[in-house]
Amino acid sequence: MKIGTLDLGDFPLFLAPMEDVSDPPFRKLCRKHGADMVVTEFISTEGLIRDAYKSIQKLDIYPEERPVAIQIFGHNLENMLASLRRIEEAGPDVIDINYGCPVKKVVNKGAGAAFLKDPDRMQRFTAEIVRHTHLPVTVKTRLGWDENSINITEVALRMQEAGAKAIFIHGRTRSQMYGGQADWEAIARVKQHPDLEIPVVANGDINTPERAALIRDQYGLDGAMIGRWAIGNPWIFTQMKHYLKTGKHLPPPSLHEIIHTVKDYLNDAVSWKGERLAILEARRHYAKYFKGIPHFKPWRMELVHAESKNEVFEILDRLARSIRDNR
Repeated sequence: MKIGTLDLGDFPLFLAPMEDVSDPPFRKLCRKHGADMVVTEFISTEGLIRDAYKSIQKLDIYPEERPVAIQIFGHNLENMLASLRRIEEAGPDVIDINYGCPVKKVVNKGAGAAFLKDPDRMQRFTAEIVRHTHLPVTVKTRLGWDENSINITEVALRMQEAGAKAIFIHGRTRSQMYGGQADWEAIARVKQHPDLEIPVVANGDINTPERAALIRDQYGLDGAMIGRWAIGNPWIFTQMKHYLKTGKHLPPPSLHEIIHTVKDYLNDAVSWKGERLAILEARRHYAKYFKGIPHFKPWRMELVHAESKNEVFEILDRLARSIRDNR
């Protein structure tokens, strides 16, 4: 699969953009464990032209995470175009436009999934962004606004005409938010349209190696985008790749590898966002990293009350010794 001249190989796996998750330390971690391309948290173009600190910080890119797409969202074309110079200076490999965020505060401003109600506007915005940047442009969107207005095939053809180099499709409507089942068949129908030539990547409920194989083999799509299932489980990309290649499962990561990974991530997170915020945000993910570890609940309680990196590391070292001594 190619995005412009960027060759991502056969059936690439992408890390989805996730607010307050897909930061540089997490993207670097997922690339290390097999993601073929990562995407930033979505960045407000209005925030960029106002020099808002949080928006500017999201432009940071580690060398180890390439190839990387910067995802942008906005409702004002002039502001979106004005933000392109700053985005290009950050040096991404791709610019991705968010036309799928279902959150009310985004949609009510006419951004994100609101574009699904006006394909003409979506096409106009995309064409202008493509015209004003030298970087390849992709789009991420949904099946439609609701079940009565599923228009994703029309949208994909319009995005191709506007110059987008690939389309990432979350297999739900805006009204579904994140509930119900992702409809991969609807995404496959887009891919099967005889006039569509750009790659189509599926997103939504792709949480096992077997499901990644279905996306490739049964639905004939060009790639898979993994979101929340990678939180606390960056190994999902390597596991999927191994299964896609061999039809066999890799063993789960050892406790030693899990602890080493958590420490590496926390070191990077502290360096990037500061110790206090890094420790607070890491608390949400410990249960996922250590899922399946017997009698983990007391350890989790210690970890979520830890207030420094050194304290977290000390708890993790005791956890490792405890598991080793009880074998």
